[in-house]
Amino acid sequence: MSVRKLKPITPGQRFRVVNSFDTITTDKPERSLIAPKKNSGGRNSQGKMTMRYTGGGHKQKYRIIDFKRAKVGIPATVKTIEYDPNRSAFISLLYYADGAKTYIIAQNGLQVGQTVVSGAEASPEIGNAMPLSKIPLGTVISCIELRPGQGAVIARSAGTFAQLMARDGKYATIKMPSGETRLILLTCMATIGAVSNSDHQLIVSGKAGRSRWLGRRPRTRPVAMNPVDHPMGGGEGRSSGGHPRSRKGLPAKGYRTRSKVNPSNKYIVERRKK
Repeated sequence: MSVRKLKPITPGQRFRVVNSFDTITTDKPERSLIAPKKNSGGRNSQGKMTMRYTGGGHKQKYRIIDFKRAKVGIPATVKTIEYDPNRSAFISLLYYADGAKTYIIAQNGLQVGQTVVSGAEASPEIGNAMPLSKIPLGTVISCIELRPGQGAVIARSAGTFAQLMARDGKYATIKMPSGETRLILLTCMATIGAVSNSDHQLIVSGKAGRSRWLGRRPRTRPVAMNPVDHPMGGGEGRSSGGHPRSRKGLPAKGYRTRSKVNPSNKYIVERRKK
């Protein structure tokens, strides 16, 4: 994976940095694994705008991803590495030995023709899904379940990964992408390797139109609003807006909103850095 900086032959290309997509092998998705994706444009059933700053954008089809990796012990061959408009990571098309086809989140280093498998008997190689009880300590993992059978919910975006630090009793200690250290049940599944497309963070869109293609409309700064519209609005001339806060008045920039009596607090060994 790599990025390319375009030559500044137009204003929109002057600062643009694009993904070279050198790992992508096809631009045609598997038709049996795509579903229609309805776009409301931020409007409700009456046609009234209820969500600001959304609307437009290119039409997309949803790729059905297998987050559970439930086909235990059945080897699958990586057929393609594909772009997915619904996520920052790349996806892989798997052909299973029993004839089934599924999409999974592609790990960094996954190659076409490679064989992957899920289950406790799998070896700790890139792309294989295993329970945390069978993964060697110190292994870089991604696509982690939070509850057994739920499917992957942690470390799914481009370039993210977690690390298996320790095991104690029925829990594994995981260092999360945020820096938080957390306990997760050993029966939860995780995939070996970091998520693909780690260069996603280096991409620069270059122009406002590319945000419109993604369905994002222009966002009004709170300090440019009137006092009736936002707590930071109003003032004479170019006022700074006072303390940064949300539209509902909740402070931003360091104010903790997590409940002190949250039931999952007991599973957090060390909080993420501020």
